[in-house]
Amino acid sequence: PYSIKRASKVQENKFLAAHSKKFRRGKMLTKFESKSNRVKGLAFHHHRPWILTSLHNGVIQLWDYRIGTLIDRFDEHDGPVRGVDFHRAQPLIVSGGDDYRVKVWDFKLRRCLFTLLGHLDYIRTVNFHIEYPWLVSASDDQTIRIWNWQSRSCVSVLTGHNHYVMCASFHVKDDLIVSASLDQTVRVWDITGLRKKTVRGATPGATPALQDAASASSVVSRVNSDLFGGNDAVVKYVLEGHDRGVNWASFHPTLPLIISGADDRQVKLWRMNETKAWEVDTMRGHNNNVSCVVFHPKQELIISNSEDRSIRVWDISKRLGVQTFRRENDRFWILAAHSNQNLLAAGHDSGMIVFKLERERPAFATYGKHLFYVKERYLRQYDISNGNDVPLLPLRRPVHMQSSLGNNLRSLEYNSMNPSEHSLLLFSDVDGGSYELLAFAKDTAISEGSDAKRGAALAAVFFTRNRIAILDKNRQIVIRDAMNEKRKAISFLSNASPDGMFFGGSAGRVLIRSDDKMILFEPQSRRVLGEIQAARVKYIAWNHDASYVALVSKHGVIIANKELEQLCSITETVRVKGGAWDNSSRIFVYTTLNHIKYCIPNGDSGLVRTLDVPIYITEVQAKKVICIDRECRVRVVSVDLTEAMFKLALDEKNYRQVMQIVRQSHLCGKAIINYLDNKGFAEVALHFVDDLRSRFKLALACGNIEVATDTAHEIGSEDCWNHLAIEAMRQGNYKTVEMAYQRIKNFERLSFLYFITGQNEKLRKMLKIAEMRKDIMAQYHNTLFLGDVVERCRILEIAGLSALAQTCAQAHALDDETQDKNNGQLLLPPTPIIRADNWPLLAMSTVGLYNTLETKDETFVSDDQEVGGWGLETSIDDDLGGPDNNNILPNEENDGWGDDLDLGEDIDTSQVSKEQVVSSEKNLIPTPGVPPPSLWCRASSHAAHHAAAGSLVSSMNLLNRQIAATNFAPLKSKMLQTFHGVHTVLPGHAFSVPMTIHLSSQVHENPSTKIPASTFLLSDTVDNLKIGYRHFQKGNFSQAKESFISILLSIPLIVVDTRSAVNEVKELVEISREYITAIRLKNANAETEGVRQLELSALFTHCKLQPVHLMLALNLAMSQAYKLGNFITAAGFARRILELPDTSSGAQGGMHRKAELVLQKSEKQARNEFTLNYDERNPFVVDCNQLIPIFHGTASIQCAFCGSSYSSDAKDSLCSTCNVATIGVETIGLINHAQMNKF
Repeated sequence: PYSIKRASKVQENKFLAAHSKKFRRGKMLTKFESKSNRVKGLAFHHHRPWILTSLHNGVIQLWDYRIGTLIDRFDEHDGPVRGVDFHRAQPLIVSGGDDYRVKVWDFKLRRCLFTLLGHLDYIRTVNFHIEYPWLVSASDDQTIRIWNWQSRSCVSVLTGHNHYVMCASFHVKDDLIVSASLDQTVRVWDITGLRKKTVRGATPGATPALQDAASASSVVSRVNSDLFGGNDAVVKYVLEGHDRGVNWASFHPTLPLIISGADDRQVKLWRMNETKAWEVDTMRGHNNNVSCVVFHPKQELIISNSEDRSIRVWDISKRLGVQTFRRENDRFWILAAHSNQNLLAAGHDSGMIVFKLERERPAFATYGKHLFYVKERYLRQYDISNGNDVPLLPLRRPVHMQSSLGNNLRSLEYNSMNPSEHSLLLFSDVDGGSYELLAFAKDTAISEGSDAKRGAALAAVFFTRNRIAILDKNRQIVIRDAMNEKRKAISFLSNASPDGMFFGGSAGRVLIRSDDKMILFEPQSRRVLGEIQAARVKYIAWNHDASYVALVSKHGVIIANKELEQLCSITETVRVKGGAWDNSSRIFVYTTLNHIKYCIPNGDSGLVRTLDVPIYITEVQAKKVICIDRECRVRVVSVDLTEAMFKLALDEKNYRQVMQIVRQSHLCGKAIINYLDNKGFAEVALHFVDDLRSRFKLALACGNIEVATDTAHEIGSEDCWNHLAIEAMRQGNYKTVEMAYQRIKNFERLSFLYFITGQNEKLRKMLKIAEMRKDIMAQYHNTLFLGDVVERCRILEIAGLSALAQTCAQAHALDDETQDKNNGQLLLPPTPIIRADNWPLLAMSTVGLYNTLETKDETFVSDDQEVGGWGLETSIDDDLGGPDNNNILPNEENDGWGDDLDLGEDIDTSQVSKEQVVSSEKNLIPTPGVPPPSLWCRASSHAAHHAAAGSLVSSMNLLNRQIAATNFAPLKSKMLQTFHGVHTVLPGHAFSVPMTIHLSSQVHENPSTKIPASTFLLSDTVDNLKIGYRHFQKGNFSQAKESFISILLSIPLIVVDTRSAVNEVKELVEISREYITAIRLKNANAETEGVRQLELSALFTHCKLQPVHLMLALNLAMSQAYKLGNFITAAGFARRILELPDTSSGAQGGMHRKAELVLQKSEKQARNEFTLNYDERNPFVVDCNQLIPIFHGTASIQCAFCGSSYSSDAKDSLCSTCNVATIGVETIGLINHAQMNKF
């Protein structure tokens, strides 16, 4: 026997060696992965995207694999849980574990409903019946039990196995159970008798006597079945063939097949009919025990996993392994297949994975009214206009290629640049990538033998009308003609590694995917036209005029223009499947796993509808979407894009279309209401609101007191009346305020309202009401408001405050006995100025949606809205330096206001009497001139000139626009110095006012073009720079930092005339920035020790310093690196010192000699003791916030003023170098030349 067994083992090894090449090592399409304790049981929910996992530590987890979240956990078992299952229709879960218990749970109630007891050993698997209220459990007590979960009792015990029963499950349709045991057998049980007995009840037409006899016999049979096992379930087949214990067996869902896996490392396929079952074939390939084996839900495949850390896929028809997936350190224990989706799950030692074997996205392309797609290895054409669907030609691969192109297509692209014929490019990523070029005439039948041009490539797209561009395996772009002949090979950028390519929107352009960015490239001129950061783009969609492109990744959509400038970005929590632009080319409609959504270029997005199954959009029309599902069926889905068109019309200021949508559509929901409220269109949102409280809030937001009052009447809430009173008081509508306070009986505020509006009669009524309410305090307040001292004293007497009453009377000089006010002087409250119905309001013309419909050629602008954002044309004078009316100092007479008031034009002569009109010209009053500071503001857009004019606010506004300045505290002294530097005072005669003189830079013929004299000169700044150099050389870093910061703060107020001077100013900014950063690094270096100190000194050496200063920095870094034991780093600093000029004398000569010695000793050691966050070979910039390197390729942002670099996390914060500008804001840049505005 030993020799026979050894011979069979040798044969098996030969077989495995012969067929090992047929297994293709693959990478599974992982949809979800969890990390946990060892997973022993798995079960998919039949309808929802849920999966159950039972763990070896006794916990049951419920996961949503679509969004990757843990929904719930159940923890009542004592010990490992080995089996779980979902009920197909009810919210039930069944579990079985090592505590011998079967538990039934309700996942809605989140608790265990009951426990079934009966097994005497570990429970291996549990399984619900698809139709009957049964569940089956397999146990190590060598029995299989069938339970009725409604009656909570055991209805049958199946005995026959003489070892552990490892699994048992129901057939999907037939009255069969399959079980596997360590007794090396697979048994098929017939439970027809049990079904007839427990489900259908008594035989129809039986007499009562027969029914009594049947019931008596059923009792006897139930007792016998409990003791000996009944005949309700009988063994139909016993499948023998495995050499060791069988771990798993399962039915095929539709065919009469059984699959089994055992400890003999074999997977066996069995077939059965009505009378017998036999072995069909044995599949070998696993190197350890086969843990589980299942049939694929939709393909003729078998999936098995094993303790050899692999999952293998077998072809049923060929009986060979076609794919293998491996893990490095985890053994697999369990498999589960979804009942109606192409999803599989596998549990292993450290968690579980949900995966697919291949992509389900169909390959398709749309052009005009035609949809081309691939289905069942046929290229088909669908006519969108009439719904005709016809096959065009079969897709076949040459014999030497392993897989079928029709089953593994990645993409299908149509050549829209060639109107004369149909040109299609099919691409597959199997075997490293390949493409197939098809071309055929329109309206022509295609024969099966049509010639196709094929080739290998990483990507392939149409380039021009008769050219294609492919990305070969050498990362070169190869241009081929229509005959697939190579025309040109173009190497891409040296610093990029392209791994994908897409159509570029127009002829001669391609989109290159490289790492986490997309590059718009023109191969003919080898130019990069645009670049955008986008993480792993999978698909792109150009709109009809190629003005916008949507870049679709796994969990997001980026909208960019044709220059690849990002307009907006949308992030989703679930996978994005694709999308298409609508007919207007401004709304991008895309799908996720369960929704259809939209987004527009301004970033607004929303939900269109939900989906039952994932679909892929091919065409978006007015009210429908043409799409294709995973079964390659073309579907037409109705959609309503009114909300998207509404938001688009608002964004484009198309008010006429907005009001048309408001009147004709039925937009509703909190999302659209919040959107309108956030965008400042609360008045429009009132049309969509039926909820009273929401309507009330919107009415207050837009100041519509009438609507708010009507809504408050309907609500009747005290809180609403309070808010209404506050808003009405803000608008001066005190009639509404009075009504609101009367409604809620707020007598205190009502009395104060009457007081400030001077309504004394109503105040006296309030006094009487207070007396009726016996409210002493309210009476006293009303007498104060009325100024009635006599009544006030009387109230104090009534309150028992005689002393206060006497004091009040004496203060107002009243007679103590008669309280007569003959000689008294009462302290009365002031009289209100206005006693009208409501406070007067200024009537203003406003722009809005409703005025747009009433006026055709007129446009009104609201004073509280910005003109530029609404597309209204403004005067060029306002944009280029017209001073703001609020931008002057309050103590200056017309200084900086810029209000050029011409009294001769503004006076209405129709109101002047005849006596005031003088005909002689000598009696005309001269028009006063405009002060020079006002002319300075009008003549220049330089911040220094506005500061000199005293218009500090407009100066700050200019700096905010130019350099994103937000913190003006450091610039305060400089601005005041600029102001005082151009103003002087000449004393006049005695008792006369001194004369203020405004100093201009030069005398102009036209006074309106004068500009002030310059306070800060470029030459003075250069002298200050030399002082900073001397302090830095001497090591006085605090004084040097003050000098460089002073230079940096003076630069925004320096005015120069020539282009060369402008360049010098920019150079001063760069020098000051580098030295300030260097000083910050040096100070931080002195405060730290160890590795961080060496990192700071290394960064110190990369600041752009003068050679003599750089040598000092390198000497410091070299010394610290050598002392710390980083000899390789020290040698690098030494080489850089030796590359600097050698004076051969003095301190610098000594540094060169020291560097030579350090280099010699470091090369002998040739090691680094510590790893630094520093690499001199990798270009980087210094993060001025954290003082760490930002290496090339990492996203960074800059200060708009000084140009300091920062990581992306520092966006919108204050620059640490200049302490003036905001980081990451794009501006036009600092203006230093004297720019003159033209009138």
